[in-house]
Amino acid sequence: MDTQTHAHTFTALAACFSADLATFIAEDTPQDPSPADFIDLIDRVRNVLGSASLGNLQEAEEELDAATTYLTDALNSAEDDQATLLAHARTHLRNALEAIN
Repeated sequence: MDTQTHAHTFTALAACFSADLATFIAEDTPQDPSPADFIDLIDRVRNVLGSASLGNLQEAEEELDAATTYLTDALNSAEDDQATLLAHARTHLRNALEAIN
């Protein structure tokens, strides 16, 4: 995956998940967030969920933690590994939103 494709994939993930994540913490949806901004949004949601005592919200917090790890790794990895890491991040983001709902 070249750098251009990596940027588009990260942008697509942010576009897909930012609105739902921002809504959960009563924030406006970020417009065209950078990868760091998107990871920061996930961390803010994760911090809110971390204080919850409901099992499904704790599960969502764990999924977001895993997603953050994969996204951070994708930013710092070799291009050959990025597609796999971003796919894992997408799975954990989807699982987190399913657990929240």
